[in-house]
Amino acid sequence: MNNDQFPISKVLVLDTDTEATEDIRRFCDAHRLQGLRVGRNNILSVLRTNVDLGGIWMSERLGDDPTAGLVLARQVHAARPELPIFFRREQEVVLPALTPADVSLFATVFTLADIDELGPKVEEAIFATVFPQEMVRGIIEMTAAALMSEFPGTAVHIDTPYIVRDRLIFGELFSLIPVDSNWCRGYMSLQAEEASLQQFVRAGKTHLLADEAEDFRTLNVILGELTNLVWGQFRNRFSTVQAIDSHRSQVPLIINHLHRYISFGTGIPQLCFRCTLTDPQDDSLPPLIIQQRFVFNLNWSPEHFHENQVSVDSLVETGEIEFF
Repeated sequence: MNNDQFPISKVLVLDTDTEATEDIRRFCDAHRLQGLRVGRNNILSVLRTNVDLGGIWMSERLGDDPTAGLVLARQVHAARPELPIFFRREQEVVLPALTPADVSLFATVFTLADIDELGPKVEEAIFATVFPQEMVRGIIEMTAAALMSEFPGTAVHIDTPYIVRDRLIFGELFSLIPVDSNWCRGYMSLQAEEASLQQFVRAGKTHLLADEAEDFRTLNVILGELTNLVWGQFRNRFSTVQAIDSHRSQVPLIINHLHRYISFGTGIPQLCFRCTLTDPQDDSLPPLIIQQRFVFNLNWSPEHFHENQVSVDSLVETGEIEFF
């Protein structure tokens, strides 16, 4: 399989020590982490944006202040408690012990001397959920096919899939559909910015008429059809028929529109795909970004996963192909 289909995770790195940042960079490269360097004056504002993150690396010493990182870490945790913090202390100096309250803020506390031992902790805190490679590959293939069907003539690029602990919503358009199988239960969402999708409709890159771009309801239709296409392919490829258990558990979904925040009632990470659509014939058309997310918050049993042999009849039935 292409290595680009192994999920990665984006992490913020706040450390002013040059030697430390080099060691952290090497560690990130070796453990499927994409480090994003941030300054101490910017970290809180960055956390208020839609940057998808799996965790944060912070140093206790920032510049000449030996405790600035700890003070800032408390603020970071208060702002985004779902993100694990990897907190570096200096081994060359005798530091006061952290209080139990402070220790509870962090996924782990480490020094440069033991950074190479953090692999299991990263796996536990960020990559706790293992996604079958065949499933990841299949999602990429079926999503690309659905996008090319709904946006004919466009070029589709899907970034390396990534894991996030974030619960932020991207853009104004948001679709949500249950994903229900014998081995997984949860939700798939598609998220996009309304203005970008409007521009694609105006440019004739959808099945809609250009003047329909002004009605937000038609934009909803596009996202809804795309969601159904992907879910239909997922169901045919990865699901098996099962009896419905009326006693299966459910959890409420909490959505805060003001903060663009959604909670699925669990700390399980989400599997994300960032899809970029462009017009190869018109460089002036801004790209359309669609974020796809899977969260298996109700059941996750990957040991029962298998890939179905999709029949021609089932593809005809779902409308994905037709007899010539």
